[in-house]
Amino acid sequence: MRVCVCVCCCYRTTLSLTRWSADWESATRLYEQAANGFRVSKDYENAKLAFEKASKGREMLSSPWDAAKSMESAAALAKELRNWTEVIDFYRKASELYMQCDRPQFASDSIAKAARAVEDALPSDAIKLYSDACVLLEDDRKEQLALDLYHAVTNIYVKLEKYTDAVAFLLKLGLAADKCNATNSQCKAYLSAVIVYLYAHDLKQAEKCYNDCSQIDAFFRSDQNRFAGKLLSAYKEGDVEEIKRVAQSRSITNLDSVPMARKALKKKHVVVLRVLSLSSVSGNGDWGNFYIIKLARKLPTGDVAAFKTNAAIGEGEALDENDLT
Repeated sequence: MRVCVCVCCCYRTTLSLTRWSADWESATRLYEQAANGFRVSKDYENAKLAFEKASKGREMLSSPWDAAKSMESAAALAKELRNWTEVIDFYRKASELYMQCDRPQFASDSIAKAARAVEDALPSDAIKLYSDACVLLEDDRKEQLALDLYHAVTNIYVKLEKYTDAVAFLLKLGLAADKCNATNSQCKAYLSAVIVYLYAHDLKQAEKCYNDCSQIDAFFRSDQNRFAGKLLSAYKEGDVEEIKRVAQSRSITNLDSVPMARKALKKKHVVVLRVLSLSSVSGNGDWGNFYIIKLARKLPTGDVAAFKTNAAIGEGEALDENDLT
């Protein structure tokens, strides 16, 4: 497609009696036309530059909403060009513009898009972006919309084999879920934390996590609590077959929180549709515990017999300490 608008022509000016003034309205309209033309012709570099200029024009015209939209378009093109630094910068700028409109959910959405775009190339940056997106939602008291973002961070940590960090975010997820009365998500998060510790072959931390979370009444009375208890008992008994049986049960499959996300689509707020429909929320469009389920299916790891020996020693020491005869 022929692009008939040259970028250099967009700096239009208007002559008044006293001075020359910039015609931002005309210039911005021309930049937008140029951007769309370049994009259709797959000239992504020039399309990106034109959308940047269009965004600046909308800012000058005191239209931060439209400026944010153009900046997101520039970010999407930067993604096509695999320019990850610009992807992050442009989506963050779009987020700032949305905040000028007092639209924190759209601001969070924009940062989440950046996180998803760079997740494979720059996982550490993605974690920071997802975390910042969560903060915007929580500050707006929209914790329920942040749950899937916490899942996304957890999945990155699991892929990086940073299991302690993964557990930390699962516990944050549980706290956020508690604030918005998402009890099912809260209990799944705590069960997932136990599973991650077991996969990392750290029974001591898994038991501590289980005991700490069991102080929360909702988890203590939940099916997830009973399932975690069965799993820990099998570990302490050194029963490999029982561990495998429990790890293959329906309780593990139910960790997938897609049904929760689907139900959220029925909410009145349009932004919920935006947040939950984005593949940017979590890897490959999976909203829930896909990687946690994969870990559970691989249990047990390491020498389970050693756990039984250590448990027996611990019980013996406890009995000797209390022996008054």
